[in-house]
Amino acid sequence: MTGSTLSSDGLDVRRRKLLFRAWHRGTREMDLIMGRFADAHMAQFNEQELEEFERLTEVPDPDLLAFITGAGDVPPDCDSAMLRRFWAFHRGVEPEARS
Repeated sequence: MTGSTLSSDGLDVRRRKLLFRAWHRGTREMDLIMGRFADAHMAQFNEQELEEFERLTEVPDPDLLAFITGAGDVPPDCDSAMLRRFWAFHRGVEPEARS
């Protein structure tokens, strides 16, 4: 059981793979963090957002958790609109635009 509330029925192959990957990170904490975000947004992502989310899934769990909790600095190559959206989702706020 994954905990996912989004059915993969009706999702294209890429979205199904990303949804699976979001819920099977390697640590239960990141499964819950990334999986909940994927459940809420996966079906509506456009192609660019899918690419950004895919890149986010490639970040190792300890690094991603540090970015989300504020325990670590986000390197420029990881700083993206998707990461800010992800961060805001888990804080219940609107994502901030970076200047």
